[in-house]
Amino acid sequence: MTTAKLALENGTVFTGRSFGAGRESTGEVVFNTGMSGYQEILTDPSYCGQIVTMTYPLIGNYGVNPDDIESSQPQVSGFIVREYCEFPSNFRSTAPLAAWLREHGVTAIDGIDTRMLTRILREAGAMRGIISTTDLDDASLVAKAKASPQMAGLDLTRRVTCREVYSWNSTDRSPFVPDPGVRPGAGSSFHVVAYDYGIKRNILRRLAAYGVKLTIVPSDFPAGDVLAMNPDGVFLSNGPGDPDAVKYAIGNIRQIIGKIPVFGICLGHQLIGLTLGGKTFKLKFGHRGCNHPVKNLLTGEIEITSQNHGFALDPSSIPAADAEVTHVNLNDGTNEGIRHRSLPLFSVQYHPESSPGPHDSDYLFGNFVGMMAERSLSAAHGNSVRASA
Repeated sequence: MTTAKLALENGTVFTGRSFGAGRESTGEVVFNTGMSGYQEILTDPSYCGQIVTMTYPLIGNYGVNPDDIESSQPQVSGFIVREYCEFPSNFRSTAPLAAWLREHGVTAIDGIDTRMLTRILREAGAMRGIISTTDLDDASLVAKAKASPQMAGLDLTRRVTCREVYSWNSTDRSPFVPDPGVRPGAGSSFHVVAYDYGIKRNILRRLAAYGVKLTIVPSDFPAGDVLAMNPDGVFLSNGPGDPDAVKYAIGNIRQIIGKIPVFGICLGHQLIGLTLGGKTFKLKFGHRGCNHPVKNLLTGEIEITSQNHGFALDPSSIPAADAEVTHVNLNDGTNEGIRHRSLPLFSVQYHPESSPGPHDSDYLFGNFVGMMAERSLSAAHGNSVRASA
């Protein structure tokens, strides 16, 4: 391993070892509290433009494999760990993490005090940083970190979205996914168009597991062309960056809402809120991990959830006559879900598809299928239908 440095825009510099690609990269430095799931985290498009710190100290012990990926390649700008395990031991492993990172050109650093780094980010907030193996001058690195783009105001969906329309019908991942409890093909009469703002593959797998036929379209795909496909529902995916910067998505969603059922996750949730006239704001250090408690206000039940977001929706900015809050974060009280009071529309801020994380919220995919079924039945009788999150 060669020397590598991490520099933050506040002037803090850490010296460690490189176990990834020999280069330098900038991004917003954030932390994830998951004890496992690093491969899913590294390939989650929502982390585009970010350097991820793992708070769990030992990373790499189970290697990597071709099943636990959420996109075609790593999406992070860089990776930070306390201690990298050079010798993975797991029956599913096909390669060491370091070799995989080098193959894909991802900078990575270990041997630094990630507890100290996490405390800095909690107290000062997520901030810009740089990892470098080529420039080891502290002043130079801090200057580069300060010159890198701010996350606020940044539209990153165009970097991670698909380039062409495609179909998806695979439920394959591993034997460790939950049974949705429906007959095979039970939702096969429903066709869903999914907007790809940085969609995770396990979202597609979970929808397909409920028998839904999927067509995935790019983030700027015209709403008129979506409606021309005559889908039974529209799904709005997760994704990176500032939701308020994705104006074209808000315009498309505005044309779709009220015509067919809509379900949004993460960035999709925030975009729905903006479309309804609401506002979003940047969280100090965000929510990233596998054990965030969320209360379902409709049932009173507590769900342990997987989360990854740096922005949040202000529900008080949405007219109460239009939408109601359905879920709330029990750590800080921020919004985790809304539904429209009269239209078939609901969304959540967290990740019910998990990967990594618990499966407490998998029922939401079933609710989406149920909403489409109810709409189909109501349409046959000339009635309207609302969301049931």
